[in-house]
Amino acid sequence: MKALVYQGPGKKQWMDVPMPQLANPQDVIVRVDTTTICGTDLHILKGDVPAVQIGRILGHEGVGTISEIGTGVRDFAVGDRVIVSCIKSCGHCVNCRSGLYSHCLGAEGASGIGWVFGHLIDGTQAEYVRVPYADNSLHKLPDGVTDVQAVMLSDILPTGFEIGVLAGQVKPGDVVAVVGAGPVGLAAMMTAGLCGAATVVAIDLDSGRLEQARSFGATDTVTSGTVDWKKQVLALTDGAGVDVAIEAVGLPATFSMAVDIVRPGGHVANVGVHGKAVELHLEELWIRNITISMGLVNANTTPMLLKLVASHKIAAERFATHFFTFEQMQEAYETFSNAATTKALKVVISRVG
Repeated sequence: MKALVYQGPGKKQWMDVPMPQLANPQDVIVRVDTTTICGTDLHILKGDVPAVQIGRILGHEGVGTISEIGTGVRDFAVGDRVIVSCIKSCGHCVNCRSGLYSHCLGAEGASGIGWVFGHLIDGTQAEYVRVPYADNSLHKLPDGVTDVQAVMLSDILPTGFEIGVLAGQVKPGDVVAVVGAGPVGLAAMMTAGLCGAATVVAIDLDSGRLEQARSFGATDTVTSGTVDWKKQVLALTDGAGVDVAIEAVGLPATFSMAVDIVRPGGHVANVGVHGKAVELHLEELWIRNITISMGLVNANTTPMLLKLVASHKIAAERFATHFFTFEQMQEAYETFSNAATTKALKVVISRVG
């Protein structure tokens, strides 16, 4: 089969590799019909995730059809159309039983790490992928949900909702600021209304992304490159600061921005993947009663979000801006990594035939 293989920092190749094989009774093999690229994939290519070894097939988002099934799988059958969750879950360990799937203690990949696809085991930017713990790591697709909609539920929608909105403890009436109007930031904006946010402020350097943000739930936009950006945000809160600031970029400067605009007693929810150290000025923050949260998505809200997509309450297809075939995988990366020029949000990469 063909797959996109990591060849070291800055290097990747679409090449022939062996077909995946069932390794455990709980495994299935999924024929990947649609995949996409995440900002985390770009971090891997920059060398920010050293655990990813040369030779690893990249990707952790996918929608496909089960082609082979292990003897221990109970809830799925060959031919089922499924979402591959970015997080594997054994379903039995103490962390999985408490809903902390991101730290699954199952031995697959590594004990204590739920994100394994394209990281510690081969991923979804391939024609086929082996999925461990299938009963807990796949979601069957209902009729009427397209591949384009479904692939957004592999990662970005649950990540924006869980690590941004839920971890930020957004409440009815809150003012929420999202620093970074990329795909995950937009997912946080799109789902903030589920918890009753009254005002959602999108903050970004890119005026084009800010314009797009309004169709994802932003009520106000602020260009972060302007001298008075902070004053503009505070003006929306009568000077008090926002109730919840969601950082969705992963840079020291954007984390500092989120901390600067949150009110006393408010929440900073860090969603961005950071490749560099961030200064945390506790000498200034301790007196402001601020809560700071961060983490890896558990994907335990995926079934609920899938129901909302199926009932047309969440328009997941809006994230898709560019479309490619598997043979255009390298071109898709070029488009996604140059989003400031191409205006790409999520690139959709699909099998032909």
